[in-house]
Amino acid sequence: GTGGARASERSYDLVVFGASGFTGQFVVEEVARAAAGGELRGGLRWAVAGRSREKLRAVLERAAERLGKAALGAEVGLLLCDVGDATSLAAMARQTRLVLNCVGPYRFFGEPVVEACVENGASCIDISGEPQFLEGMYLKYNEKAAEKGAYVIGSCGFDSIPADMGVLYTRDKLKGTLTGVESFLTVKSGPEGACIHDGTWKSAVYGLADQDNLRKLRKKIGYAPVPVVGAKLKRRGLVFYNQEFKEYSIPFMGSDVSVVKRSQRYLHTELQETPVQYGAYVNIGGLGSVIKLMFAGILFLLLVKFSFGRKLLIKYPEFFSAGRFTKKGPTQKQMDGTSFTMTFFGEGYSEGTDPQNGKPNVKICTEVKGPEPGYVATPIAMVQAAVSLLEDAACLPKKGGVYSPGAAFSKTKLIERLNKRGVEFSVISKPEA
Repeated sequence: GTGGARASERSYDLVVFGASGFTGQFVVEEVARAAAGGELRGGLRWAVAGRSREKLRAVLERAAERLGKAALGAEVGLLLCDVGDATSLAAMARQTRLVLNCVGPYRFFGEPVVEACVENGASCIDISGEPQFLEGMYLKYNEKAAEKGAYVIGSCGFDSIPADMGVLYTRDKLKGTLTGVESFLTVKSGPEGACIHDGTWKSAVYGLADQDNLRKLRKKIGYAPVPVVGAKLKRRGLVFYNQEFKEYSIPFMGSDVSVVKRSQRYLHTELQETPVQYGAYVNIGGLGSVIKLMFAGILFLLLVKFSFGRKLLIKYPEFFSAGRFTKKGPTQKQMDGTSFTMTFFGEGYSEGTDPQNGKPNVKICTEVKGPEPGYVATPIAMVQAAVSLLEDAACLPKKGGVYSPGAAFSKTKLIERLNKRGVEFSVISKPEA
């Protein structure tokens, strides 16, 4: 049986699929670093997979060069594999314990990989920030994955490991019961500026065009409502001035809120933990930024509703995002100059106080800091999630399934591992209770 296949029967611990794509190349480099760092008991057997042998070779050469090695040659496997060819995906999944899937937009290319992994008893991690894909996979494959002993864990990049693990970290650091958290993301860039590769832009265009189907999907799943414990967290406006940071903030459009909600639902229903309410925001700067962003946002929302508009948006990402998204992606200099801070403000009830009564009486502030989000922090998060899955297996949920990161990794050493690699979790201020 595949589910019972012992690890040693498979040639590889992990395979990076889409290794020669824009993000894939950085993931390969990060895996090579982890393999060389010796943090895995018994070494790491790994491979790269994609459509072109030449491109895969080039990516391995580049990674070796960046790590200051002569080569990563012989010990790294090379699998030819195409997302459009189910047989090749099945062959890849049978040879490995875990697939790191870097082929997006996942709404178009994600499912065949999940299906191949689940059918063949391999686990699968991706870096999707697309709630519709993530929750769709839960609906379709959760039971089968449990049966086969496979863990399918989406959103293991910048979306949404800092948020999901950040909420759990905040909960664990508060003496008492955490009932509500708001996070504020600040991205700083250096003199070179920052930009994001076109792939992410495509995912956003298709995601916003398809909100109706996300609602239908959630109805189909029929989520049990998560009870509100403690004071209800108030929803903030579309734009507001933030006293703490002395700048304007807007709700964060990414997958963070939906991912955290899935983790909290799981931890509440399966482990009887108190669910935490969560709101995610991003700091955008002064009034000038607000006005620019509003114009861009209105234009985007007008165009995204029509197929002609979507074609325009996809064709000219730089124009419509005011240079924030480019077909080439960021330069090394831009990445080196960029970093993020996610600040969490938590509130709750001190030990011995009933969260069902009265106002919250303790506060806590924590943060997650890291390097450039898209292509430095994301590979670190993905690869450390992979290491946790392989090394902390005894601390994972008892059975396989489709999980959010917080649900899968709440009992593992993931936060410790991230801290060592420069995605750092810390307490900024403890409560005066």
